[in-house]
Amino acid sequence: MDRTLAADLARLPDLLDATRRAAAEALATLDERAVVPDAPKPTDRDPEPEPLPEQGCGTETALAAFRARWEPRLSASAGPRYFGFVTGGATPAALAGDWLTAAHDQNSNSSMDGAGQDLERETVGWLRELFGLSDAHTGTFVSGATMSNTAGLAIAREWLGTRLGVSPADDGAGALGPVRVLSGAPHSSIAKALSVLGLGRNSLVRVPTLPGREAVDPAALDRALADTPGPAVVVANAGTVNTVDFDDLPAVAALRPRHDFWLHTDAAFGAFAALSPDHAHLAAGLDASDSVCVDLHKWLNVPYDSAVQFTRRRDLQARVFQNAAAYLGPLGEHPDLVHLTPENSHRLRALAAWFTLRAYGRQGHREIVERNIAGARALGAALAEDPAFALLAPVRLNVVCFTLADDPDPARLTALREAAAAEVFVTPTVHEGTAGLRAAFSNWCTTQADVHRAARALRTAAREIA
Repeated sequence: MDRTLAADLARLPDLLDATRRAAAEALATLDERAVVPDAPKPTDRDPEPEPLPEQGCGTETALAAFRARWEPRLSASAGPRYFGFVTGGATPAALAGDWLTAAHDQNSNSSMDGAGQDLERETVGWLRELFGLSDAHTGTFVSGATMSNTAGLAIAREWLGTRLGVSPADDGAGALGPVRVLSGAPHSSIAKALSVLGLGRNSLVRVPTLPGREAVDPAALDRALADTPGPAVVVANAGTVNTVDFDDLPAVAALRPRHDFWLHTDAAFGAFAALSPDHAHLAAGLDASDSVCVDLHKWLNVPYDSAVQFTRRRDLQARVFQNAAAYLGPLGEHPDLVHLTPENSHRLRALAAWFTLRAYGRQGHREIVERNIAGARALGAALAEDPAFALLAPVRLNVVCFTLADDPDPARLTALREAAAAEVFVTPTVHEGTAGLRAAFSNWCTTQADVHRAARALRTAAREIA
C-alpha cells in the first residue's frame, strides 16, 4: 500500500474528526459569510490550475489546501438567504445520511449486494405517501429533475410505440415518426430531454396559457390534441419556475376520454404543496399522471444530487432501461433498479432522504414548507410596498418574481443582483417579456429574520444603482 495512503488509514478517525470540525465550522459561519463572494479580480485569479501532484500530501494537508484556496470562494448555497434555482440545503439528518452514504459506498442497483434496494423502495413508498400518490405508482431515485423528466418521457416514448405497434427501445425513436409533446409553460429540461431521447426539441408544441398565467388553458389543450394526429404526450406543470403556477391537473386528465395521450407531470418542487393543508389543492390530481417528476434536493432539503421519478408503467420503464449482463440480476416481475434508470452505477441516494423523513416525518417537513411559503409572501409584500420594485406575478407559493419598477433593464437588474449578493442571492428571469429576478424559498433554515435582511439588502442595492 502507498505509504501516504497507509498513514491516512492508520489515522482515519482523527482525519474524519478534522473533516467534521471543518464542516461544522463552515455551516456555523453561513450566516456571516457572503452568500455569493465577490469574484476575484483578474490579478488575483490563479494563473493556471495546479498540476497533478506526482506524490500525494495526505488528507490533512489536502484539507488545509482546500480550506485555504477553494472554500473562501464557494457560495453559501447551504444557507438561509440563497434564493437561487429553488435550492434547498441539507437538514441535519440528511447531512448525516449523506455522510453515511459515502462511508458505506453502496452501489444499490443490484439485489445481489445488500439491502440498498430495499431501503430505496421503503423510502420511495414514504415519498409516494407524502405526495398523495397511490400504490399504482412505483418510483426510483435519479440524480435530479432533468433526469427524472428524461426518464418519464423515455417511458412515454415507449408508450407511444405500443400505440403504433413498434418499440422505440428496440427500433429507435425514428420508428415512431413525427411526435407531438404538448405543454403550456414547460421547464427548459423538457426540451433537453426530448433532444436526448431522439424525439427532438421541435416536437415540443407550446399550448396557450390562461390570460396572465403560466397555467395551460384546458380548452386550448383540448383543441391542440384534436389537431394532433395519433397519440401524443402532454407535459403538465405542478409549479412553474417563474411564478409557481399549476396546471389544472383534473381538467387535463378529464380530456382523456376524447384524446389518446400520456400525461407526464413536472412537479419538481410543486409536489410539496401537498404537505400543506392550505395549499394541497394546488397539487390535486397529481395521482392521475402516468409519470411524475419530483426533485428532492429542492424542498426535501437533501444534498445534491437527488430526485425521484414515479410512473404507473414500470413494465415499460424496464423495457426501456433493461440491461442484460451475466453479473446483473434478472429482469423478473420486480426488476432490480439497474433495469429502471439510465444508470448502471447508482449510489445510495435514498439514504439521505430516508434519514430526513425518519427524523422529522411529515409534520417536520410540512413546517419547512409552510415557513418557506410565509417567507416568500413576506418578501413579496415588502417589495410590493417599495416604489423601487414591482411584482411580476402574485406570490402563489414559494417564489417571488419581481423587477425594478422604473426601468427593468437587464443590465440594471444584474447590477442590483450583484450589489445585493453578499446578503442575498437571486437569479435572473424573463416573465411575459419583462426582465426580472426570482427569489425562491426552499431552505430548511430560512426564517423571517432572513426575509427582513434580504429585503433590506435589495432595497439598499436599488438605491445604490439608482
